[in-house]
Amino acid sequence: MTRPIAPALALAFAALLLPLAPVAASEDAPLRNIPGVEQPYETTAFDPAADAMAAVDSALAAARQSGKRVLLVMGSNDCHDSAWFANAVTSADLAATLAARYHIVFVDIGMPQVGRGENPEVPARFGFKKIKGTPTVAILDARGHVLNRKAAPKWRNAASRNMQEIQTELMQ
Repeated sequence: MTRPIAPALALAFAALLLPLAPVAASEDAPLRNIPGVEQPYETTAFDPAADAMAAVDSALAAARQSGKRVLLVMGSNDCHDSAWFANAVTSADLAATLAARYHIVFVDIGMPQVGRGENPEVPARFGFKKIKGTPTVAILDARGHVLNRKAAPKWRNAASRNMQEIQTELMQ
């Protein structure tokens, strides 16, 4: 004679099976948008063929002339957080506000956190010995001093931030 499985035991067994079901993070979280940007998770802002150091030097020279700061965005076209950030800061909602304060330069550093780094001399120049994630966003004064050393690596979650959070942090 078989005994019926107690409801509590059945629930416990079902709970054990839950972690076995594959769930993709992108399926759980709805894709967000940026007003005026058709594909917010795709970008070509990080030009792999560009002379990265020359681009940084040019932005610093412009900063010395204008008195603005440099927003050095080290990321990759292949990184959804880098793409989101690049699209956010160049969007109609933020571009004019940020342009009044920054010269923005995008540098392709690949994805060094997973062993696919590019242009390692750029983060090294500004004292970033190890890139923990992309984008790493450094605010530089006109002499090239990093003003946000602790906060720079924290942008690697940029795609989870909204436009207001980005603006607030960059305009402090």
